[in-house]
Amino acid sequence: MRKNKLTSQQVATLVNKNTIMDYAIIAAGNGSRLAQEGVATAKPLVTIGGEPMIGRLLRIFGECGARTVNVICNSDMPEVASWLDSHAGSFPFSLRVTEKTTPSSMHSLYELSAIMDKSEPFLLTTVDTIFREERFRAMLHAMEKSLADGFDGMMGVTTLIDDEKPLYVNVDSRGEITGFHDKKDNCTYVSAGIYGLSPKSFTILSQCIERGESRMRNFQRALIAEGLRLKAFDMGDVMDVDHAEDIIKAEGMLA
Repeated sequence: MRKNKLTSQQVATLVNKNTIMDYAIIAAGNGSRLAQEGVATAKPLVTIGGEPMIGRLLRIFGECGARTVNVICNSDMPEVASWLDSHAGSFPFSLRVTEKTTPSSMHSLYELSAIMDKSEPFLLTTVDTIFREERFRAMLHAMEKSLADGFDGMMGVTTLIDDEKPLYVNVDSRGEITGFHDKKDNCTYVSAGIYGLSPKSFTILSQCIERGESRMRNFQRALIAEGLRLKAFDMGDVMDVDHAEDIIKAEGMLA
């Protein structure tokens, strides 16, 4: 079972402190590598620390005061949508689910944008991004301050290179992101797959789709190219669950 469950009073305190109310989860991948390695469970429902990965994210978002959580899941995995439907009433927010298979994470976000509140900042992550809860809450508070200071968003970053094709993030001395790169060069960080963005990003997302672009990293590059100011937040160790062995690693990281 999960450790260190928050009390109702602690949850209320967090809800009162956080102003980021809209969240989104991309759970539209097909988990092909896990399946090839003998993991029969749909990727979003793989258990880490006693909770399905998607359930863990929903719980954390609820504890952080989410008003709405928007989820896109693969139409080829109806069990994921079924799980969400059966558990929707147990969370303290409005859960909106889109079932659609998309060619990339950027396209998944575009599909979600049709039902998201485009007047508010939002927090987005992929379903298999495993992070420590305290660092996530710290990022939310840091993002709120950055938005108040005139920045357009915040990206979670990490020094742990776990991804097979990491996206390297160049950060200046003030913690502002200056570029996203496929090669390391002089970068200290890689993207952690956690994105906090202002409503300005929706217009740039639409422009990327209209140009026929794909992949989330190209959307991130477009944000910088269009002049958006993004801060980096060090999330500590963060990993993706892409292989069967990653399940064990993730359990160890959260222990």
